[in-house]
Amino acid sequence: MILKKLTLASLTFLGVAILSTSCSKGHNDTGSEFAPNMYYPVGYEPYRQIDSNTVNPMGLNMRMPAQGTVARPNYHTRFGEGDSASADLMIYNIPKDSIAIAERTLTNPIPETEKTLEEGKLLYGRYCQHCHGEGGKGDGLVGKQYKGVPSYSADAYKTMNDGHIFHVITHGKGRMWPHGSQMTPEERWKIVQYVHKLQQG
Repeated sequence: MILKKLTLASLTFLGVAILSTSCSKGHNDTGSEFAPNMYYPVGYEPYRQIDSNTVNPMGLNMRMPAQGTVARPNYHTRFGEGDSASADLMIYNIPKDSIAIAERTLTNPIPETEKTLEEGKLLYGRYCQHCHGEGGKGDGLVGKQYKGVPSYSADAYKTMNDGHIFHVITHGKGRMWPHGSQMTPEERWKIVQYVHKLQQG
């Protein structure tokens, strides 16, 4: 009984001591922070981390890109070889809302051959036919649901030039979604060639 009273008294004393010390710093003190990184975020370098990484060289968080790697918008690839190589096909910086610039300045850098037309037809079947239809009449299965998909052989669309078609494939127009991220510029130019064939009816 005495031991029980002593234990209870010591626990009470300990509790009062803790409570009295916890109030000594003032009302504006936030106390100890459980996870300070959540309150004070640290800006880390992209390839490094605080704890040393023993797997990657130099403790890097991520490995550096392979030597010679270039971001996609800055590729320098040309169609053809040697002196007959065409202009740069990968860089396309004309903004979405500047279709008139594309119409005035762009011409297809890929020479038209049976091979490029056949490749354009294949790509058209893969990316365009579901809306625009096999013959470019706007009667594809998806196009029938969308309504208003143009027929390339209609008078209003026969005049679409290289730059107009390439720009619309790249950035989309109206309800047509952009396809610039789905195919390379070379593939888009080949589709442009095939669309011109469909314009002829």
